[in-house]
Amino acid sequence: MKIIVTMGRGGTGKTSFVSLMADYFIRKGDTPLLLVDLDPDQNLGEMIGVDLEAEGRKTVAELLEDTFIGKGGTTIGVAPSERIEHRIWRDGLYEGKNFDFLALGTKWVEGCYCMPDAALRDALSRLTKQYKYVLIDAPGGLEHLNRRVTADVDEIFDVIGPSSKSFSHLIRAKRVAEESGIHWKNFSSIGGFLFPQELGSRAKEISEIRYLGKIEYDEVVANRVIEGLPLIGLPLDIPGPLSVKKILENAGY
Repeated sequence: MKIIVTMGRGGTGKTSFVSLMADYFIRKGDTPLLLVDLDPDQNLGEMIGVDLEAEGRKTVAELLEDTFIGKGGTTIGVAPSERIEHRIWRDGLYEGKNFDFLALGTKWVEGCYCMPDAALRDALSRLTKQYKYVLIDAPGGLEHLNRRVTADVDEIFDVIGPSSKSFSHLIRAKRVAEESGIHWKNFSSIGGFLFPQELGSRAKEISEIRYLGKIEYDEVVANRVIEGLPLIGLPLDIPGPLSVKKILENAGY
């Protein structure tokens, strides 16, 4: 099992990349996958064609509140990690043919939440063992990854935008990840769909971080995102899927 985290600011094409990466692994037969949406915007479900509410599923944040704060939060004799793991299996995890899906959600209770966080981390460490790849869609920083999901990942992809400050943001993101206690095997940058092509050749030189290539702008992908349609199963000969395939091959997948 390998854990791949994709991070980046909104508007870079990060979530589209995660969706197309899932499609890449599915076509290769590298399944089952677990897709985890850590981003508060919660766009990943739509891009992979999963509506949790319509499927009768809840986000992990909702389950944490139900389990530890709401009714039944005082269950005696059951370890916290077992309590939340049971709820995730029953009420949170969407199970599909080639991939399962889990969203953390946005509503976290104010104050100390150490025990639920630890319970969630322990539960997920057991849940993820059955998957070939765990693909995590993370927001711009990784501060919550260590505390709520895992401290050990195989790959971090940072999708960078078109700003002239892209590389300083990239370097800072790596530093924040290090300070957060995250351990990884590879940390790489990827140009978002608006990233200037001419900067690609200078990316590694400027940031001293491996650059894997750029997500090409794709009108088909852009239109489907606007219309709220999934990106799984698109033709392989259009720019978006082709560029993601090349990026992942450059990364060794």
